[in-house]
Amino acid sequence: MPRATTLSVAAFVTAAAAALVAANSSVQLVEDNSEIGVRDALDANALTWAEVEADGLRVLLAGAAPNEALRFRALSVAGSVVDAARIIDEMEVQAAQAITAPRFSAEVLRNTSGVSIIGLIPESTDRDEMVAGFTAMSDLPVTDLLETADYPAPSGWEDALAFAITAIDDLPRAKVSVAAGRVEVTAITESAEAKAALEQDLTRAAPPALQLTLNITAPRPVITPFTLRFVIDDAGARFDACSADTEASEARILDAAYAAGLDGTARCTIGMGVPSPNWGQAVETAIAALADLGAGSVTFSNADVTLVAAEGTDQRLFDRVTGELETALPEVFALTPVLPETPDPTTGPAEFVATLSPEGQVQLRGRLADEKMREVTDSFARAKFGSDKVYTAARVVDDLPADWSTRVLTGLQALAYLHNGSVTVTPDALTLSGQSGNRNARASVAQFMASKLGQDSPYKIDVVYIEALDPIAALPTPQECEADLGQIVSASKITFEPGSATIDESALSTMDMIAEVLQACGDLRLEVQGHTDSQGREEMNLALSQARAESVLNELRARRVLTGSFIAKGYGETRPIAENDTEAGREANRRIEFRLIASTQPQPEGETTLESAAESGDTEGGDGVDGAEGSGDE
Repeated sequence: MPRATTLSVAAFVTAAAAALVAANSSVQLVEDNSEIGVRDALDANALTWAEVEADGLRVLLAGAAPNEALRFRALSVAGSVVDAARIIDEMEVQAAQAITAPRFSAEVLRNTSGVSIIGLIPESTDRDEMVAGFTAMSDLPVTDLLETADYPAPSGWEDALAFAITAIDDLPRAKVSVAAGRVEVTAITESAEAKAALEQDLTRAAPPALQLTLNITAPRPVITPFTLRFVIDDAGARFDACSADTEASEARILDAAYAAGLDGTARCTIGMGVPSPNWGQAVETAIAALADLGAGSVTFSNADVTLVAAEGTDQRLFDRVTGELETALPEVFALTPVLPETPDPTTGPAEFVATLSPEGQVQLRGRLADEKMREVTDSFARAKFGSDKVYTAARVVDDLPADWSTRVLTGLQALAYLHNGSVTVTPDALTLSGQSGNRNARASVAQFMASKLGQDSPYKIDVVYIEALDPIAALPTPQECEADLGQIVSASKITFEPGSATIDESALSTMDMIAEVLQACGDLRLEVQGHTDSQGREEMNLALSQARAESVLNELRARRVLTGSFIAKGYGETRPIAENDTEAGREANRRIEFRLIASTQPQPEGETTLESAAESGDTEGGDGVDGAEGSGDE
């Protein structure tokens, strides 16, 4: 090949190579500029999730956009930097999060005309069965105003709804709010006694895991007649009955009573039916007058006031005090002053006595006006106390007071308010004394006496409240049950056979004593907890603690303890009460605990605990009930 041709070819190749290098450099420059420009623009618009990569003239956008709108915005921002035709969209859109389930709840409203149910419930709830349940329990028409949502029922929803259906039977006027694992009851009862009984019944019927809140109120009673009786005698000053219309009136009355010599605590029944808004002033004035006399009684029956002085009171003092009292009493109130005559000590007064024994036996002794009255009195007593429990040994005499028969029958009726006691009728007085399991027995008797006897007929009431006779107060409280169980296991502990959930034979007598206490306590809401030490595998310890708790529950069932409100739960080694690096510590951690389940708001751990030490006896805290032997590693 000629030299010139060779040079021409070499020059062409060199020029081509130079052109190729220049072209590659231009492409790289375009890629870099495009990628940097788009990246800066995306960052400036807070689209940092988008990834940018240049491939020649193409610009690739990748990454996961939070939503479709931000994905489109990233494309728009990139298109403002480079030609949109050069943009390749490889972005994805994040999957939308599942919509949060709504809060399911229902309000059950009941009154005398029917039941209404309002709220949002899971679609899985059997609506027809629920309405049928409320209808059966209330025996009233049920209005269904519920909405449903297609979401799973939350944990605790079915238990709460089932309890609300059961509870509505005891709630004639109430609102029951139902949510998952929680029920709130707002209700009105007819009396304080009905309120206490309802709270007790609902608390005991609630499932152990249910959080129950009770807002139950009792209206003020209507007191008819509006009665108050204050006495000063050799035994001191006291109220036989005390009624007030307001808290301020009660405070005023009690202050006057303390000034007159009342000792200890006292209270008045606050109710409706007061004859005058000046009740507190009238009672305060009358008590002060009685204190001036030094002894006697003052009785209010609505607006009628009877002031009875003690026998032997100076006539001039009596006249002065009663005159000042009559002037000071507010309008409406009418005073009847009584100064009893001193009886002739040479003659014994006529007397009728009826006694009521703790077993319910009644004896009638003393004097009655005639044979017909004896038959009436005997028949009346048999009707009141039982035909087989009355023994009559009264005799007929002449010259008894005209109102003798009335006071005898009134005294027998008053005696029926007591658990045991006696009533004595004399020409000058009627005296009732004894014991009752009703806190308001004294006030009830005084109110009854005031309505049956004349204003000038003196009577004396000496009734003592005995808590052991009260069918409600006599029931041990959960805290009292806690103390009783603690005393049992402090002397004899629950033990298990090594490495098993079988209760040792030596501990069966302990289970007998615990069962006896629980039977007397009623339906406590208890969690029977099993605990182990840290030796052995954690899973094995957890299973062993659960098995031991269930074993204790089964032993209680075998002893006919009602365990419907009990649950068994094993905690394994997660709740030690001592160090696990010594045998004594491990022995303390191997235990069974009985823990009261809170019926209202959750309480800090340890405030409602029935726990006992393991075989080591008392543990830190010392007020619980437990005692379990054996560990997961044995």
